[in-house]
Amino acid sequence: MSAIVAIVGRPNVGKSTFFNRLIQRREAIVDAVSGVTRDRHYGKSDWNGKEFSIIDTGGYVVGSDDVFEKEIDKQVELAIAEADAIIFMVDVETGVTGMDEDVAKLLRKVKKPVFLAINKVDNAKRAEDAVEFYSLGLGEYYTLSSINGGGTGDLLDALVKELPDVVEEKSELPRFAVVGRPNAGKSSFINALIGEERYIVTDIAGTTRDSIDTKYNRFGFEFNLVDTAGIRRKSKVKEDLEFYSVMRSVRAIEHCDVCILLLDATRGFDGQVENIFWLAQRNHKGIVILVNKWDLVEDKETNTIKHYTQKIKKAIEPFTDVPILFISVLTKQRIFKAIETAVEVYNNRNKKIITRKFNETMLPIIENYPPPAYKGKFVKIKFCTQLPTPYPQFAFFCNLPQYVREPYKRYLENKIREEYDFSGVPITVFMRKK
Repeated sequence: MSAIVAIVGRPNVGKSTFFNRLIQRREAIVDAVSGVTRDRHYGKSDWNGKEFSIIDTGGYVVGSDDVFEKEIDKQVELAIAEADAIIFMVDVETGVTGMDEDVAKLLRKVKKPVFLAINKVDNAKRAEDAVEFYSLGLGEYYTLSSINGGGTGDLLDALVKELPDVVEEKSELPRFAVVGRPNAGKSSFINALIGEERYIVTDIAGTTRDSIDTKYNRFGFEFNLVDTAGIRRKSKVKEDLEFYSVMRSVRAIEHCDVCILLLDATRGFDGQVENIFWLAQRNHKGIVILVNKWDLVEDKETNTIKHYTQKIKKAIEPFTDVPILFISVLTKQRIFKAIETAVEVYNNRNKKIITRKFNETMLPIIENYPPPAYKGKFVKIKFCTQLPTPYPQFAFFCNLPQYVREPYKRYLENKIREEYDFSGVPITVFMRKK
């Protein structure tokens, strides 16, 4: 779990450029998986060894100018509520605008660290012009240029000093977060499990206000169920709703062990569901996909489930070892099976393999199919072990780790999955110098 940083500010000040610069520093190294940076608004970054999640509030606001101001205020309020630190971005070219003053007014009341970042400062003249932003009453500021990266280091140095040290919380009880698009049936799913109308369920998207934990104890399973929340529909602007659901899903996912990703069968595995999936995968959480409202899908031929499953697996490649269940919350069809599966995934995520046995299994496999030679050099893997982390990570020790390419690491991951059940759990494979 990592701290959350939100970038706020009016449109066109360069928030997304800055955001992209931050996530590339990490994504390019860690996620050599194609299609992982699908969600432009959410990413992982790190600086000076401190990892944090970053949310770009840009790109959510759609509509005319009068809608803009209300929407920006809402996003800033939500960012203030959810984030651990806030970067408020302004633009030296335009100078202080009325909208900047409104945002500053909201931020002056905040008890969290706020960093005023003045963008597009790429020469001495502009650095002098930046002085006028003192009038926003937010104290010190940082000048930078998102396009060429100048000045971002100073801002990030100051930022990470203020971020809380977040450790993976090990609560006594496993936490299962029920996530998904608004109106997919998340609250109904929890009601059906608990057998009481604990949540108000209506057909209006996003009536859940807060993230509520419910202790669940049945059939010998005991855990906390977390309903993703705050997907309140405050206006007609569709993007606004997406923003709320992404922001709250981030929080719920960061704090859970297993994500139960619920989707509406009639809408399919669309872009936002996919974003939530990658969000869970990048946070190394267990994942179970539930296709709800299966009873409403018309024209079910014998192989519809098979086709639907293949479509989802295509979208989540290469991490396809994920349980997919077809359920109906309304008729309670397979909802307890869903919980059993989530418990299995939780156990898989906590699985520890004895080093001696792991070597006995993996070394003959590697000998049979060693890493391909690179630039005429041969890689010899001598030893492997599972790392003592809260989720499955494996280190393979060899003479030339830099020559082991991504496809071979994926081959090792697939072999680990064949030998040991890690269904629903992301695995990381590292090559280390012996």
